[in-house]
Amino acid sequence: MDSSPSLETVYQAVYSLYNNPNSAEKEKASVWLGELQSSVFAWKVADEMLQQKRDVESCYFAAQTMRTKIQLSFHELPAEAHNSLRDSLMDHISQINEHTSNVIVTQLCLALADLTLQMCSWQKPVVDLINRFGGATASLWPLLEVMTVLPEEVNSRSLKLGANRRQHIIMDLNASADTVTEFLKVCLENGGDNAQIQVRILRCFTSWVAVHAISLQAVGSSDVVAYAFQVLGNHMTGSQLHEVATDCVCVLLQSLKDEGCLNHSQSNGEIEMQRQQLQLCVFTSVMNLEQPYHLSVAHEDMEKSMNYCRIFTELAESFLDTMVSGCLGGKQHYSVKILDLVLTCVGHHDYEVAEITFNLWYRLSEDLYQRNSDDLNTTFRPHFERLVGALCRHCQMEPDHLGLVEEGGGGEDFADFRGRVSELIKDVVFVVGSCHCFRQMFTALTGAVGPQGQQQTPTWDSSEAALFVMQAVAKNIIPEENDVVPKVVEAILNLPENTHIAVRHTSILLLGELCEWIERHPQSLEPVLNFLLACLSQRGLGGAASGALQSICAACPKHMAGHFPGLLQIARSLDSFAITNDAAIGLLKGVSMILATLPRDEIGPAMKELCWIQARPLCHLIESRGIPIERGTKADPVVWLDRLAAIFRHTNPRIDNPAEPHPCQSVITEMWPVLSNACHTYQQDARLMERCCRCLRFAVRCVGRHSSHLLEPLVKQIVELYSSHQNSCFLYLGSILVDEYATDADCVSGLLRMLEAFVGPAFAILQRPDGLKNHPDTVDDLFRLCARFLQRAPVAFLHLAALGNVVECALLACSLDHRDANASVMKFFYDLLYSGRNHENRPDFEIRKQLVRGIVNEKGQTLVARLIHASVFSLHSYMLSDVAEVIIELALVDRELVSRWLEEAIKAMPTQNAGGSPTTTPAQLLEFHNAVMRADTPKAVAHALRNFARLFR
Repeated sequence: MDSSPSLETVYQAVYSLYNNPNSAEKEKASVWLGELQSSVFAWKVADEMLQQKRDVESCYFAAQTMRTKIQLSFHELPAEAHNSLRDSLMDHISQINEHTSNVIVTQLCLALADLTLQMCSWQKPVVDLINRFGGATASLWPLLEVMTVLPEEVNSRSLKLGANRRQHIIMDLNASADTVTEFLKVCLENGGDNAQIQVRILRCFTSWVAVHAISLQAVGSSDVVAYAFQVLGNHMTGSQLHEVATDCVCVLLQSLKDEGCLNHSQSNGEIEMQRQQLQLCVFTSVMNLEQPYHLSVAHEDMEKSMNYCRIFTELAESFLDTMVSGCLGGKQHYSVKILDLVLTCVGHHDYEVAEITFNLWYRLSEDLYQRNSDDLNTTFRPHFERLVGALCRHCQMEPDHLGLVEEGGGGEDFADFRGRVSELIKDVVFVVGSCHCFRQMFTALTGAVGPQGQQQTPTWDSSEAALFVMQAVAKNIIPEENDVVPKVVEAILNLPENTHIAVRHTSILLLGELCEWIERHPQSLEPVLNFLLACLSQRGLGGAASGALQSICAACPKHMAGHFPGLLQIARSLDSFAITNDAAIGLLKGVSMILATLPRDEIGPAMKELCWIQARPLCHLIESRGIPIERGTKADPVVWLDRLAAIFRHTNPRIDNPAEPHPCQSVITEMWPVLSNACHTYQQDARLMERCCRCLRFAVRCVGRHSSHLLEPLVKQIVELYSSHQNSCFLYLGSILVDEYATDADCVSGLLRMLEAFVGPAFAILQRPDGLKNHPDTVDDLFRLCARFLQRAPVAFLHLAALGNVVECALLACSLDHRDANASVMKFFYDLLYSGRNHENRPDFEIRKQLVRGIVNEKGQTLVARLIHASVFSLHSYMLSDVAEVIIELALVDRELVSRWLEEAIKAMPTQNAGGSPTTTPAQLLEFHNAVMRADTPKAVAHALRNFARLFR
């Protein structure tokens, strides 16, 4: 946008955005307004619109624009304009009244808060704001909102404040804490019965506690905390006030675990005493909420029940270390009582309440696992037994449910919950003991004994839930177990035909989990296989049966070899079973695993038949080009390509003599024309090309170098296809070929020509505007291909004519924040540098060393600068470990040069943020430089990079 538009034009665009029924005009207005917001003219336009207050829509657009500009474009304003912007915003806020829209108030308050945090020349903003707005009742609402979002925005990553400015702000907030707590106390006393003001007071206090701006002493004696517990103790409290009081107490409990809320001017003894006193006080207050919780259950107030559960769980988590340590040696710490209260919540009739507690049980079980103490396990075992029993009840389906778990209203949510229960039980069952849990569930399965001694028949839903829990722990059962498991397996194999489908489905899944037990009890194999085979053709059970068969094939390859003819018959009949294509692929995976264990002379014929079962329908589709492709059906080539890929991937016969022909070689040779034809026929379809390349990848991997006779035609075809259609899957397939064949000197020249043919079209894509950003897959696969060359044929690659362009492209891609693409770029640089110093005993070592040294001398300084800049301004912190490996490798080439380049890169970093606050101190720059140059592991460099990046973010 070259010039400032008239206000009328902006109003028309806003009106069109919110009111024009024509979607095309709406989109046009949205794009134009977005361009306006990105321009420097937006500051003045937004301010004038806020002054005029024509309508809600334009005021909201102006307020949102102002907030966005302050948050993302504060650097556009000269320092002398900061005061006038602050005064203007405060004027706008002073005109807020009860008719002002909440969203507008929120945006204006966020704008003022973000300005406050960035404007380092504003010395005492909290005091100024309270003095300006604290005296007028009408201004109390926006003032509390500003005071709430101010601490919340401190850690906003959209504001590039830097660690030093953030630390300075926290110190200012600490200095203002007494003023704020006194202000909130007065608001509480004068607020009367205004629920909205009370909500805002609690929210404000909570946000200050969350950033540790209020000290431990002040929190313990706070009237606001007392009020929060008063609110929670009254079952008549409104839901919104109840929720913010819950948030307040939960944040307070979280702060007890942190050192940040402590007054460090005191001695350690005083601090610990204060912590313990506050802990005990809060513990007592929370335990007193048991009765209100029961009232919420009685009144069926689900939201409040969940709030109380959150508090009880948070209390338990805050006491976790104290609780476990206090129970060492068989003692019982008083805080263990909170687990009983948490388990009361787990027993709530709605599983959503129980789910709130899951993280607590994960953490407690992890702590017990690490300590590995029998005494501790004995102490906490009853709690985990109650937990498993309650979770089993929660996993019960409705008695009148007719289908499987996923079917019916809300079925997916319930199925997801059961999945999380299964994962939780797997993590905590060691405390109870897997066999004990299995027996406990088996007792529920067989029915309890009634008061008159009669055997009570369990309902189908309770039986299914017990089987579900058994399924979760089955993998942990000792394979030699001969007491309960044989009875369970026998009961499953003899289930009556009229058994509820959900019980049959879970029973099948349980058999799959018992695959290791079945491997140790081969006499059970045949009846289990017959049972699963019968289930394959039954609607709703086929998928589970195919998964169980796959697990048994993987666990029992030796015993299953004799059953291969039956498995081959299953493969022939796949499409007659009631299973999805994913389940069919799983079955083929299992069949292929067993195929690989056959005698050498039987592998080829068996694999040939298995492949042609899939290839014939694919050939038919290729020949019948008029048939429209229907995704996921037999008219979709992907179905057959994926099945072939599964066979190639999982047929891994043992090769005793590499010199002999591979037993699968003739099959792969026979399949090549089919796959080549598929590539040619479907070259316009990117999805199908992905699958073709994937299939070829596993075909090549299956026989390795024994497919060398296919290398030339395969390379020729993928080069031609890539020149016409730049699908990055061809680059990936090329990297597989390099990995398999580049160590063979006869193949290197052909593979290099392939790379050169790829480079031109790839660069054409990446050199477009935002080409790197818009094509991360190409970046990922291209540099993976180059890295494979460096690993397999480094000298040939280092002599590549296009190497300079490849390195330049990689330098530009250093700042690409796509995880996989950036990882491939960093791996390329790492392998490039490493190739100059590895395998010193090889005859080509000196050549490699000289070639790499030449690249480092030419591009090293740029590389260091790009890596540091990308680490600070572009990359996520989890990506810095890859950068660190490159830096370590560079230092191994020439530490002195890297030290100098690093110093220059550090000096080039900005010295101030947008608000004029210093980003770094000379001591911090020196510390970073020293930390990197002292480091001898990537982990240490990554740590230094993360700390350095925080100074600018």
